[in-house]
Amino acid sequence: MQVLRLLIAISVAVALGICKPAGAESNGPVPHEVVEPAVTATSHKASLLEGFELGGYSSAGLNIHPGGEKDAALNEVSLILRWEGESRLRFFGELELEHPLTWNQDARFTSHGSKVDLERLYFDYNLSEQVNVRAGRFLTPAGRWNLLHAAPLVWTSTRPLATSRLFPISTNGAMVYGAAPLGDKAFEYTFFVEALKDQDEDRNEIQFRDARGARFVLSGKVNLGVSLLEFTEKSPMNDRFRMIGLDFLTQHNGWELSGEAFQRFYSNGNEGGNGAYLQGVAPIGDHGAGNGWFAIARLEGFKRPAEGSSDRWLLGTAWRMSPSKILKLEYAGGDEERVDSPKGFLASFAILF
Repeated sequence: MQVLRLLIAISVAVALGICKPAGAESNGPVPHEVVEPAVTATSHKASLLEGFELGGYSSAGLNIHPGGEKDAALNEVSLILRWEGESRLRFFGELELEHPLTWNQDARFTSHGSKVDLERLYFDYNLSEQVNVRAGRFLTPAGRWNLLHAAPLVWTSTRPLATSRLFPISTNGAMVYGAAPLGDKAFEYTFFVEALKDQDEDRNEIQFRDARGARFVLSGKVNLGVSLLEFTEKSPMNDRFRMIGLDFLTQHNGWELSGEAFQRFYSNGNEGGNGAYLQGVAPIGDHGAGNGWFAIARLEGFKRPAEGSSDRWLLGTAWRMSPSKILKLEYAGGDEERVDSPKGFLASFAILF
């Protein structure tokens, strides 16, 4: 896959060539263990009881398809509850109402297809400065996008297929994670295992089970990550897969270059699908406090045995009004349109609250 080779080559070049630290921006590199609590850290929160914080995010969007058909939706309303007292124990929960309201030229406004999803619900316990334990439902630590996919925290309205169709997005189980300094960098690690399969099966999502894996990140001027997973994909054959993922991110003065690449193998060693994307962000004009207009471009490729292959591209712009508000305008093209990867002109607005 050309995109996969390109991503690996650029990640090596970036790692060797960048010699200045990344700029501190609102959506900058965040250690993957604290990405989830960071959603509420940047939002406006209301204290309910001692140690509790309530926040969330929401987004709405419009899609004008290449043939001229139009549809719009309130994409999600997500509520986040976090508790952190004076002990070593912490709690984090996220409840999301998906597609509570949609509109199209035929059915007009409807709430058909909306659902409530328990995105995350877990407890963390701090054993030491380098070791933490997590138990519950959490986002699978595979790459960067899956850990930081909330609409106000990503640059585009659409999500690369490689970050949602190759591995389980969430896991019910246990995790051990931590970080330690390594020279002028930080080394972060995660080990996880699934303990309970999903009880609520969405027919539009791929079902996985028996997932386990690890993720390692070296954070510094360039953030480099490696993800290793093993899981079973629910199908007539219940195929078992092993997967390796590589990701990187670097930022400087408002510029950003990032990418991820995943390769899956069947348990017998045969190729079992792959995907990659490469995304660049460039500031337009002067930017104060990381806000303003940005230009965005992305190339992506995806291949899964049951779905075939797809190559896509995206060009757009985003106006970050503040760390909690972003307006996105983009055009997505490439291979045939999919429900989870639309084509045409897309506009969306996302907010943290």
